[in-house]
Amino acid sequence: MADEFVLMHFFPSPFGMRVKVALAEKGIEYEHKDQNPFDKSPLLLEMNPVHKKIPVLIHNGKPICESLIIVQYIDEVFKDRSPLLPSDPYQRAHARFWADFIDKKVHPTGRRLWAGKGEDQESGKKELLEGLKLMEEELGGKPYFNGESFGFVDLSFVPFNSWFYTYENVGKFSMEVEFPKLVAWGKRCMEKESVSKSLADPQMVYDFAMGHRKNLGLE
Repeated sequence: MADEFVLMHFFPSPFGMRVKVALAEKGIEYEHKDQNPFDKSPLLLEMNPVHKKIPVLIHNGKPICESLIIVQYIDEVFKDRSPLLPSDPYQRAHARFWADFIDKKVHPTGRRLWAGKGEDQESGKKELLEGLKLMEEELGGKPYFNGESFGFVDLSFVPFNSWFYTYENVGKFSMEVEFPKLVAWGKRCMEKESVSKSLADPQMVYDFAMGHRKNLGLE
């Protein structure tokens, strides 16, 4: 019996995009179930009763939650195809550190920038730029964060390519000017079909963000 995969996801979510890239990298076919995080379906509440959040990957009826855990699960189950995490324990720990940094320092500060106002928005922008600067320093002159090959940190970070346009427009700064290495890296990643077909259109993400700001009474 063939494995059955179902991905529960919401299109602008960078966390769901991660899982889509990982599945594409491994050549895994899956069913997509779009979810509205503001009107949670009974299936989502059943599959993720603790956090009640997307993404959720359902593998043969069993749910796996939290994007980085899902990606590592996919990598372990299909370790014979396109490995995402390095084989060396230290390098693996290093990759996990930066993926965790993205979740704790890039995503929340970016959200404060586009969904905040006043001092909170300004501090969000400042901390986001600081986080992106550290990411650029970590990338350095390498083609990918893993070195010569696309890997776990690239996969964890590249969905934010879909959000950079929103960050730039709301924060009034230029990624190209401030972080040219990250921009070049993003273009390099987008040359991979697993990435280009998995990421949301930046304009659609921006339209979603602006609509959400309006609903929050921030516009």
